[in-house]
Amino acid sequence: MNRPLPPTDQMRAVRVTGPGRIEMVTLPLPEPAKGQVRIRLEGCGVCASNLTPWEGPDWMQFPTDPGGLGHEGWGVVEASGEGAEEMLGLRVAFLGQNSFATHEVVDAGMLIPIPESITGPFPGEPFACAMNIFRRSGISAGDKVAIIGIGFMGAALVRLASQAGAEVIAISRRESSLALARDMGAAHTIPMEDHHAIISEVGDLTNHYFCDVVIEAVGKQWPLDLAGEIVAEGGRLVIAGYHQDGPRQVNMQNWNWRGIDVVNAHERKPEVYLQGMREAIAAIESGLLDPRPLLTHPYPLEQLDRALDATRDKPDALVKAYVTCS
Repeated sequence: MNRPLPPTDQMRAVRVTGPGRIEMVTLPLPEPAKGQVRIRLEGCGVCASNLTPWEGPDWMQFPTDPGGLGHEGWGVVEASGEGAEEMLGLRVAFLGQNSFATHEVVDAGMLIPIPESITGPFPGEPFACAMNIFRRSGISAGDKVAIIGIGFMGAALVRLASQAGAEVIAISRRESSLALARDMGAAHTIPMEDHHAIISEVGDLTNHYFCDVVIEAVGKQWPLDLAGEIVAEGGRLVIAGYHQDGPRQVNMQNWNWRGIDVVNAHERKPEVYLQGMREAIAAIESGLLDPRPLLTHPYPLEQLDRALDATRDKPDALVKAYVTCS
């Protein structure tokens, strides 16, 4: 669709004004300060972590900042402050917080150039997360690995683990997700329907040894419970799901008995995210990862509400939604 372009001295941004509601605003174009750049955004991924704020919990404050909640942006550097002139014209992925907009200003140290070989959409932050989770999972050739939840993150991890020589069991609700997992290299797929049936099937597939590594990539109580039941004695339980909707309980007796290592694979240090972006770019350039099957549902910026609803409701074949900003 054709969209009116803002004047060259203005930008457009989305604010979330309440549970399930957005508005478009037009603002003066921000000017980068010393050591900063202004990025003309091409797009921004929609993250599952956006969904709880979208629901409007008690702790959420509305309206959001213009562009707020958007942290998976990419685009082209079109202006720079003093000391960042060498960035002009680069196509970049970056760490930002207000990327549901046509423009964003960030520190020059928070971006990674996207090579010319990657021509399509590239939300660098979630790809960095996948690389960082995989590194912290410590997966080796010959490992039996279960991945619970095959969305964007789970599917990327299936690919990385299978390419590392692991035997991957993918567990997910939707048949389209299980089909994607098979395409990504999963040796076995199990519908996420019956708790005890899943445990029994994983036991049968592993000679009742269960799994050296289990990655929970949903962010809900039941998948976390399930993960603890299918990890082998002395194995590793990796928490990749984003648990932001309330406290969790764990079966500590079971965890103690099995003597497992538990890894919270979320990162917060910018330098670790940026290294993950570099590793993701290298994986894509080498053919290890293909972003195209993982980025499935584009929406124009002004339809961010539809993109968020789709991320919540998971229409068939959705892996990841993103908005196009320019």
